[in-house]
Amino acid sequence: MRKEFGRSDRVSSEMQKELSFILQREIKDSRLGFITITEVNVSKDLAVAKVYVTVLNVDEQGKRDNVKRLNELAPVIRHELAKRMRLRHISELRFYYDNSFDTGMRVAELLSDLDKPSEQ
Repeated sequence: MRKEFGRSDRVSSEMQKELSFILQREIKDSRLGFITITEVNVSKDLAVAKVYVTVLNVDEQGKRDNVKRLNELAPVIRHELAKRMRLRHISELRFYYDNSFDTGMRVAELLSDLDKPSEQ
């Protein structure tokens, strides 16, 4: 019988909180925009963590550049994470852009257009 809230889920949740704090306060890189950690998925063996992020107020190229920069900074971020979390081994961090926020905004825009009376 599987536990409702397994270890990898608990580690994911804690890792999301700590990564948010690290990106907000510890990482001083002017090239990074306003980054939000939307989700962290840790593998069952805790070896790899997929970190999904959104970046506000940037174009498509800016989003790609921010994710690329985060992946370049992953060893530094992982080192900071190791100081904050009480785990024997810290997962390898892989950053990905989360399109769900952009999709939600687009759907909301389309729905608001439907509510407006058409001018004919």
